[in-house]
Amino acid sequence: MVSRRSIIWIVIACLLSASCRSFDSVSPTPDSVIEEISLPDTPTPAPDYVTRLRNADYQLGLLDALRVVQLTDGKFEQGIPGSEDFVSIMMTDFTTRGDLNNDGVDEYSALVAENYGGTGTFVFLALYFEINGELVFRTSALVDDRPQLNRFSIDDEGIFLDATIHKTDEPMCCPTLHTIRHYQLINNQLDITDYVTFTPDDRPRTITIESPANGTEVFSSVQIQGSVAIAPFENNLVYRILDVGGVELAIGSITVSAPDLGAPGTFDETIRLGNILSGAVIRIEVQDVSAEDGSLFAMDSVELVVK
Repeated sequence: MVSRRSIIWIVIACLLSASCRSFDSVSPTPDSVIEEISLPDTPTPAPDYVTRLRNADYQLGLLDALRVVQLTDGKFEQGIPGSEDFVSIMMTDFTTRGDLNNDGVDEYSALVAENYGGTGTFVFLALYFEINGELVFRTSALVDDRPQLNRFSIDDEGIFLDATIHKTDEPMCCPTLHTIRHYQLINNQLDITDYVTFTPDDRPRTITIESPANGTEVFSSVQIQGSVAIAPFENNLVYRILDVGGVELAIGSITVSAPDLGAPGTFDETIRLGNILSGAVIRIEVQDVSAEDGSLFAMDSVELVVK
């Protein structure tokens, strides 16, 4: 007779034998693949200056009369749509700060949309200074009615804006003119100091003044040298001499040398300054202007001191 202990050992042996056969018959398992789990992005808190901008005073840009309103969380609204006194102001998400005038202190800027009950939504570039710990509105400049805003910052050349705006013959719904430009604060107003547009095949129309440099002292005349990425119509550029208040003092033409129609080219022209008083600060703009409708294709400028 087989003992109880023998039966137990026989069962254990069979189980071990079956387990071994089972392991032998299974193919090696490839390395496990750990699937990455995407966690939701954690919203980045807005910088403190953005909150301060969104709760600062703002001077309306479209109205003829001076009017300042208080923004609350980036908004101000008065009246109901359709009423004569309706006003809706909204600061966009395009805000920036940087040292605009190289004095070691940051300035602040924002793009602000104004609506007065119609279909137009007019976007202004607003500039703020910090005075005694408060952000104080300084001035603004109109960008366009319902532009497409792309990029916005303050860099070494001023306030940089990349925006798609309307051509002169385009419906207000659908801007297609891609532009980039810089603004500088000149005589307490924001002036465009360079301007670039793009052709339908996305080639930039640029003008670059290579000489003289900003701040150069000049006498009765000045030699302007530079280049263009695309030669203008009939190889003619326009120059304008402006005083610090933006008043036009003189206007004339500059000839571009280019090997072919629409090819890159250069210019080298001596401009006589006439009777501009000694000590005056002037700005010379070199422009490519559309022969069809007078709109601006490209522009660069330089600030000079007359001696």
